[in-house]
Amino acid sequence: MAITLKINGQDRQVDAAEGTPLLWVLRDHLKMNGTRFGCGVAQCGACTVHVDGLPVRACITPHDALEGAEITTIEGKQGAVADAVRAAWVASDVPQCGYCQSGQIMAAVALLEENTDPSDEDIDTAMSGNICRCATYMSIRRAIKDAAQTL
Repeated sequence: MAITLKINGQDRQVDAAEGTPLLWVLRDHLKMNGTRFGCGVAQCGACTVHVDGLPVRACITPHDALEGAEITTIEGKQGAVADAVRAAWVASDVPQCGYCQSGQIMAAVALLEENTDPSDEDIDTAMSGNICRCATYMSIRRAIKDAAQTL
């Protein structure tokens, strides 16, 4: 059964099996490959998107539960906070392999949209659900602090 999802500000018709995770709708049905598959059980954070402004794991979120919600992916995340985070990521040379970065950026943006002056503890708490296989956690923290200073 086809439903309409609002993704990155656009209504998109999706015809996927009931209960199909949002991640696979984004990647397979809509060819939006910025959101990554990492673990499939909401433990790594690579698949983080925003639903109504909150970070959500797309790998376990059924797409058909999101009709009427505002879904934002890494491809559609814009604004001063997103720009500050992306600039800080580049300036701090955060990515190593880059695989987790879309989820890391989405989590960092969600944090800074809520708290523009986070402590180390705030950052650690907000980012705790995002695993970086390359262990760039100190660079991630530094980039978030730098982004916060520019806001």
